[in-house]
Amino acid sequence: MRLTHLFTLALLLNLGACGAGETAATASLQAQQAQKAQQQMQQLKQQIDQANATNNQRLQEALKQTQ
Repeated sequence: MRLTHLFTLALLLNLGACGAGETAATASLQAQQAQKAQQQMQQLKQQIDQANATNNQRLQEALKQTQ
């Protein structure tokens, strides 16, 4: 009877360790995805800033032509 309890306890501990490993893997994947999303947002910001600079330059040129 004691052997059965020890086996059950060992099995539960192993399953718990697997769950912890999966949690760590999930957290790592989420961190990678968050970093990638941050990089994409930075790239979009740079594109928007460049488009705004181009539009501001065109606006200034158009204003000069009307004077």
